[in-house]
Amino acid sequence: MRLVIAGLLVAAAVIVGLMVNAAHPGLLFVSAPPLFGEWFPHLGPGTPAAVLIALLVVAKGPELAQHRFALPIAYVTATAWTFSLAMIDGWDLFVTRLTTMDEYLHHVPDFADVTAALHGFTARILDFQSDSWTTHVSAHPPGAVLTFVALDRIGLGGGTVASIFCVLVGSLAVVAIPKAINNNAVLPFLVLFPGAVWVGASADGMFMGVAAVGIYLLTRWPLLGGIVLGWCLFLSYGLVLLAPLALAAVWRQGELGVTARRTGLALAGALAVVGAFAIAGFWWYEGYELVQVRYYQGYGTVRPYWYFVWANLAALVLVIGPAGVKGLARDKWVIAAGVAILAADLSGLSKAETERIWLPFAIWLLAGTAKLDRRWLIAQAATALAVNHLVLTNW
Repeated sequence: MRLVIAGLLVAAAVIVGLMVNAAHPGLLFVSAPPLFGEWFPHLGPGTPAAVLIALLVVAKGPELAQHRFALPIAYVTATAWTFSLAMIDGWDLFVTRLTTMDEYLHHVPDFADVTAALHGFTARILDFQSDSWTTHVSAHPPGAVLTFVALDRIGLGGGTVASIFCVLVGSLAVVAIPKAINNNAVLPFLVLFPGAVWVGASADGMFMGVAAVGIYLLTRWPLLGGIVLGWCLFLSYGLVLLAPLALAAVWRQGELGVTARRTGLALAGALAVVGAFAIAGFWWYEGYELVQVRYYQGYGTVRPYWYFVWANLAALVLVIGPAGVKGLARDKWVIAAGVAILAADLSGLSKAETERIWLPFAIWLLAGTAKLDRRWLIAQAATALAVNHLVLTNW
């Protein structure tokens, strides 16, 4: 029944979205509703590789998930899957996705003096100023752009390295999640995660990998995990919604004392990062308040809440695939991710583009796929291939 409901939701989002576009062009700012992209059926150089990898994972994935080297095999395969999907759109598009005027690399030269840039960061968040940050830098805390500044400083600047970096870091989620939930049976489903379409290449894909590593570290070394998740707060304001997943990671049923101690260590690590940024000149909450204003200076004002509050969930269905929908269960990881996504959706600060924005939460919904069989791997691969070949996505 849930698959039928999910299918009807996607169909409704497509049909209603196309009707709205026909009647009110420019209202949704989404040409392939509910996804941000253009309808553009196409093949590409990555098509044969993507199909081959999908076939191999379907044939061998469940057995290899129990192999002694399952995690490195899964990481390499997930990386190859993500690259092959990206290459369906071609190399030139892949290496330029992060170099446009709206993206992070555009402002790397503005961080020649990092201290000065951080002290003046919030003053440039609002739009319609001569020195306003462009879309992505203004919409995120400075940790996101600082990541690419750091790459540039060590001689790894430019769009090619940035895109590859996002894929390599994003794919870490495939090995971090099974370690966090102590179940390698989910590996093949994580490898063929349809959301990989938007990991190659978007900074949100990179956020997904960092967040997953942080959650995993919380289950073993809460202080270190807190530091990584503290850094996540400065990659995206929305990653504050990792809190339910963080709680799931530190929770020990029947051991409140242990849970409290682990929570305290995690908070100490996160607050250390917040304090370091505050000393450097950037206060997170001030930036968060300003970015809400900036959001409604742009598409946030135009895009209708009444449509995206449910069409976002249709996009989510395409991100997690049929196996993700089938695997939804009363599992603490699935519930925690669901709470985060529901909060993001109802906030109205995620109207469209959620197929990439929600990646750090969406991939955790696959924690419930462990008991599914190969048929669902086929469904996952088919979903990703269909989306990537029918829509020219913006990420």
